[in-house]
Amino acid sequence: MSQSKFGNIPGCTKPVSRLIQGTTMARNESAYPLFDAALENGINTFDTAQVYGNEGVLGGWIAARNNHDKVNILTKGAHHNADGRRVTPKDIDTDVEGSLQKLGVEHIDIYILHRDDPSVPVGPIVEVLNKHQKAGNIGAFGGSNWTHTRIKEANEYAAANGLVPFAISNPNFSVVDMVEEPWSECVSIAGTQGREAREWYAAQKDLVLFTWSTLAGGFLSGRVTRENKDSDEWNSGLVKRCYFSDDNFTRLDRVREIGAKKGLSVPQVALAYVLSQPGNIHTLIAPVTPDEIAQNVAALDVTLTADEIAYLELR
Repeated sequence: MSQSKFGNIPGCTKPVSRLIQGTTMARNESAYPLFDAALENGINTFDTAQVYGNEGVLGGWIAARNNHDKVNILTKGAHHNADGRRVTPKDIDTDVEGSLQKLGVEHIDIYILHRDDPSVPVGPIVEVLNKHQKAGNIGAFGGSNWTHTRIKEANEYAAANGLVPFAISNPNFSVVDMVEEPWSECVSIAGTQGREAREWYAAQKDLVLFTWSTLAGGFLSGRVTRENKDSDEWNSGLVKRCYFSDDNFTRLDRVREIGAKKGLSVPQVALAYVLSQPGNIHTLIAPVTPDEIAQNVAALDVTLTADEIAYLELR
């Protein structure tokens, strides 16, 4: 069974592709052909962030192609830095205005807070996001690496005060579990510990999940095997540090087993696992070639059964 290739998100006027093209690799105009290939393959939503330092590259491509009417810009702000935790109305104001300028647009389709600070009350955060939405600066908005309980709190505040709620939550989710978080204050809904959050999200009618690191930083790229796991290739970077565990290698074995039966690659099964979950799920991907884009898009034609999902989860 094929899965829907697009979804509708409250606050966003255009359909949003269920696969969202990441742009962390984009440093200059050499990324334009990759963005073209993503759009040609039906991916119309592109993810960047204030801290990536490349919003201008995505904005330059949109200006060069004159295609903002066909493309959703997703950018993120309010990331912690050396000056502080930066999840305040003042910092959100600064980052929204800065992103608009760097992107060279008047409207950001999807705006996500990159981090949370639970010591800051949700009320002023919800209010400032509503202010920017009402002004036309942003469309749909949400939080990345926010717990589901904080998202719930924010949306209860919005409901009680006649405000627009968060439409999006952007946690980590993958068929494998994090052994160690890749960056500080990551929020994951994977594994047994994430089941409560997944069940809560699945019950939310108007709240969409944008999951990140579905391929576990490359652990599920198809290049990692039991045979090469001790190779020096994995000694640097986050793959070994964050994902090497006995249980994860068992999950990887089972991903390969299901892939062999269905004629799918490791990344395709990993993507299908996330996209086959209950609820409204989109996922961020980071293919770096047109062929990888096409392979990822093909995963939308696959739906895993409940038994296959349980098998991958070692249940």
